[in-house]
Amino acid sequence: MGEIKEKAWDKSLEISILERWKNSKKFEFNEDSKKEIYSIDTPPPYVNTPIHIGHATTYSIMDMIARYRRQKGYEVLFPLGLDRNGIPIETAAEKRFGVSLIGIPREKAIEYCKKILEESSESSIDSFYRLGISFNSFEKGDRPGQIYYTDSEEYRILTQNTFIDLWNKGLIIKAQRINNYCPGCRTTLADSDIEYKNLDSTFNHIIFKCKETGENLIIATTRPELICSTQMIIFNPEDERYRHLEGKTAILPIYNREVPIKAHPQASIDKGTGLVMMSSFGDLSDIRFFRDENLEPIIAIGIDGRMNENAGFLKGLKMREAREKIIEKLKEEGLLIKQEKILHKTPICERSGDEIEFIGMEEFYLKQLDFIDELRRISEEMNFYDKSSKKILDDWIDSLTTDWPISRRRIYATEIPVWYCKKCGEVIVPKEKGRYYQPWKEDPSIEKCPKCGSTEFIGDTRVFDTWFDSSISPLYITKYSYDDDFFKKAYPVSLRPQGKEIVRTWLYYSILRCYHQTGKPPFKDVWIHHHILDPNGMKMSKSLGNVIDPHKILEKYGAEPFRLWAVIEGNLDKGDFSCSYERIEGAGKTINKLWNVARFVSILNRNLDESVKPEFNELDNWIMHEINEIVEYADKCFFEYDFHNPATTLKNFLWESFASNYLEMVKARAYNGDKRFSKEEQQGALATLNYVLQRILQIFYPIIPIITTKLFLTIYEKDPADLEFPKYEEIKNKLSTEDIVELNSEVWKYKNEHGIKLKENVKRLSINNKFKCIEEDIRSLHHPESIEYTEEEKIEVE
Repeated sequence: MGEIKEKAWDKSLEISILERWKNSKKFEFNEDSKKEIYSIDTPPPYVNTPIHIGHATTYSIMDMIARYRRQKGYEVLFPLGLDRNGIPIETAAEKRFGVSLIGIPREKAIEYCKKILEESSESSIDSFYRLGISFNSFEKGDRPGQIYYTDSEEYRILTQNTFIDLWNKGLIIKAQRINNYCPGCRTTLADSDIEYKNLDSTFNHIIFKCKETGENLIIATTRPELICSTQMIIFNPEDERYRHLEGKTAILPIYNREVPIKAHPQASIDKGTGLVMMSSFGDLSDIRFFRDENLEPIIAIGIDGRMNENAGFLKGLKMREAREKIIEKLKEEGLLIKQEKILHKTPICERSGDEIEFIGMEEFYLKQLDFIDELRRISEEMNFYDKSSKKILDDWIDSLTTDWPISRRRIYATEIPVWYCKKCGEVIVPKEKGRYYQPWKEDPSIEKCPKCGSTEFIGDTRVFDTWFDSSISPLYITKYSYDDDFFKKAYPVSLRPQGKEIVRTWLYYSILRCYHQTGKPPFKDVWIHHHILDPNGMKMSKSLGNVIDPHKILEKYGAEPFRLWAVIEGNLDKGDFSCSYERIEGAGKTINKLWNVARFVSILNRNLDESVKPEFNELDNWIMHEINEIVEYADKCFFEYDFHNPATTLKNFLWESFASNYLEMVKARAYNGDKRFSKEEQQGALATLNYVLQRILQIFYPIIPIITTKLFLTIYEKDPADLEFPKYEEIKNKLSTEDIVELNSEVWKYKNEHGIKLKENVKRLSINNKFKCIEEDIRSLHHPESIEYTEEEKIEVE
């Protein structure tokens, strides 16, 4: 056995262990292993942005899961994926090079995006390394467990292969439909890309005319620029003010077009004036209304986000410009009665923050509405941690009203492998899978159109929604369509860990996509985590200036205090919790306590004598029983992704039961300088100290692997990564934690109150008979001149 030389733990000691893991490729995935595979489908962060405190926390917990499962005998597939597709990359390129990628040749736009990716320091990889995350590899490659890029040719081929499969199954629709459109991102969006915010807006009270009666109809609207696209005026059937208008005709102001008036429950009596103009399209309710009433929409907004010819005098104006222009016109003609400020629930793009418009566009759609019941059934086959988080998924599935628009009018993402016959418009989808197609720059793999025989083709220029790519990560990491034997062993994936905010996107789309490909659920378990907040309980954001940088934490404290804080602070699958430097520094005290205890035990080990059989007493049995109770508890909790409760329990055990009580009581027996104890009793104390310490280190290993590896290697010359999780051993004990703690506390309290030093004597100690079995340990700690044993539970000190 070795001895710890360093007097205190220091973050600089982490470096040697991290390098040891890196150089030995300790956690590399072994494809030939006969062990059962445990796989983790980690969320790929964007490669060109540094990781934030949420990443650092949640990936640390994912690492704890991976390390624990290795301890339990699994071959763990734990790859790092990096997302390199989509609008964030394009936006970074536009800012960096001062260009609009839409307005330049595509080859040049892609070149700019690749420069951004090449210039990226991939600092996230370094941060993960410094956090001690045991990914299978920190090298890029196509073997299981190696780093993968979502823009790699291999990944994009798989995305295109699945599209070809879906097309051949009749699950892809090409249709002209009303879509969510982001003017900022300049592309169609799915419902899952949209969030709603209450924004400042204005109710404009505008005069419409009733054709039949000539009366003024006052309608309040936040979107006067859409008067031109209005196709009906409605009122609530219970609204007595307007019942006489049923079946009559309204004349639109400015445009003088006639539209019908109808009673409909979608109108709210107490909102605005009770009369509502139904336009195409102000919001999602308008879209549903037009569909239900079979109304022909008048699309007044183009894909450039400007008003088109249907808007008349507003043509060419941006949305807000058009709103200002028509309000000015209404005022001039005396048609604007009043304006009132309101908060309006507004759909906005989750990424850009732009207000969403609803535009008719031709897109590709993946069928999902026909499979709602199957998706619900499949979700029931997966275990959710915490169970309540499944409701997020259920609510999203229940809210679906359209198929998923999967095509995007962007540049840096996986191309849709489709061509069109220039003569007859026939859609050409490749029959051959396994190669990467770029229709915007190459011809299809056929010589002539199968329908008309033409030899001229036009390639589609659109790309897939990035979620169409990301959602197949469980297929990619298990080698779907590349290695059938491996896929059979590795699928479904054991665990999907992810944030609650992307349940409706990454989780839902993964379930949908994998169901369409395999007919099975993609995951056995789903772990949904909440958010890390600032010290005041506020969500972190750059605009608020309250972001905590994990790199600064690593520089100041190292990885281990942060990792321990991540599980001591709270149970992240139960709710949000706050982060602060003070709390992380507090976790560092436990790291130091562990180091000091282990160092002290390693010094006591100078007295070990393997030739002497250890003799254990009831104090030893008590502490060994207690650590085994924690072994059993931790094993159960870790299995269900709960690291918080066992970590808290073990931390308290380390400080209180082990360090403050047991270690203090057996110190004299372990040294045995005055030969008060037999050699067998001395070896019993030393054997117990090492027994308990090893189990503490093994339980703590998944949580704080760097310090536990350092201690284990130094003291016991073993790597805890090579050891199984400790097995529960039943050890009979006559004394309890309450017994020991109460005894010591009463004596220490008495000495403190009477100004007696801890090493000085007390005259008399009256205690229960049950303590007779550890009398010498009691004498060596508390130095009573006499001990009286009674049947009473009461402890008396003089």
